[in-house]
Amino acid sequence: QVQLVESGGGLVQVGGSLRLSCAASGSSFSISIMAWYRQAPGKQRELVATITSGRSTNYADSVKGRFTISRDNAKNTVYLQMNSLKPEDTAVYYCNTEWGIARRKYWGQGTQVTVSS
Repeated sequence: QVQLVESGGGLVQVGGSLRLSCAASGSSFSISIMAWYRQAPGKQRELVATITSGRSTNYADSVKGRFTISRDNAKNTVYLQMNSLKPEDTAVYYCNTEWGIARRKYWGQGTQVTVSS
């Protein structure tokens, strides 16, 4: 069983920055696809960003140029640097993985990000 533990959420003003972290257990982190999703109240969960084992990245159009996903394989951790935050970025952010060779999917518990105007 893989465990994903997010941290770094909180309350920030419009235009501010936050960095989310997601620490993963297990020995297959380096070959796993990691991603961040978010879910705002009353809305479906949506993909924010992904990073492959080869460090290729992909972003939702709404966050391109503002958010950066990265990974540190030595620490089994994936990050989401969020800059120029907007009220519409307010959501619960979830870490997700397609783990190892089998690509089994796991979710973290989520961390709240609130952007106030």
